[in-house]
Amino acid sequence: MVKKQTAGRDNLGEFAPKFAELNDDVLFGEVWSREDQMSARDRSMITCASLMSQGLFPQLEAHMKIAKTNGITKTEMVELITQLAFYAGWPKAWSAFDLAKKVYDDQEA
Repeated sequence: MVKKQTAGRDNLGEFAPKFAELNDDVLFGEVWSREDQMSARDRSMITCASLMSQGLFPQLEAHMKIAKTNGITKTEMVELITQLAFYAGWPKAWSAFDLAKKVYDDQEA
């Protein structure tokens, strides 16, 4: 019997439900209300992950700039996008890679 391909979602394991919960929290603004529980850096990472998975690229670009300001390196952003590609799909990932290149290669941002 051939095992069904899931585009890497099986690799997320226990993380998948937590990501879905955080994704909902971001969409409803709840992550940003947890300032006493999460660092700005962590909130930036979660917000970028959620926006990419939803395909909300104008907002993603703005939050990538915030993430960069909050100390998320280009390498970390690329790793995040790569991991999320298995959850959100490669078309969204390629768009996010293009945005990350624009944001992180821009010397003024």
